[in-house]
Amino acid sequence: MSVLIAPAPSLSSRPTSAYPVAPLSVAAHDVDSLLRSGAVAIDIRSQQERDRDGIVLGALAIPAEQILDRLIPGSGETLRRADASSRWLLIGVDGHDAEMLTWHLQAAGVPGARFVAGGQMALARSADRRPVAGHTEREWSMFSAH
Repeated sequence: MSVLIAPAPSLSSRPTSAYPVAPLSVAAHDVDSLLRSGAVAIDIRSQQERDRDGIVLGALAIPAEQILDRLIPGSGETLRRADASSRWLLIGVDGHDAEMLTWHLQAAGVPGARFVAGGQMALARSADRRPVAGHTEREWSMFSAH
């Protein structure tokens, strides 16, 4: 009787399969508290979708096809503030587009990545219509005070 031993898989810098290390999604009604606690909103919709449906106030606009290069630490295109402790909140059209990207971010060592379930459509339907980022709200307060 012989035993077959498979060769050890090569390790790649970006895993192709892994279990999520943290919850992937957040509800639209939880977005405000997450942003106030330091998460950064990332609008992954295309420019055409933002033109059609409106912008997400206070969010960084990074197209979906650039997300992994911009938010995973260590690539040549990584944002300066991107590291393993970053807390990204991805906002897509309906949430489905952001789910896979969030999974890839977590698998690549960014456990603080989440996506908004229902995406921008859910945010638009939510009762809370304030800007999604604290800095935007502060800026609006300054302008309205003058």
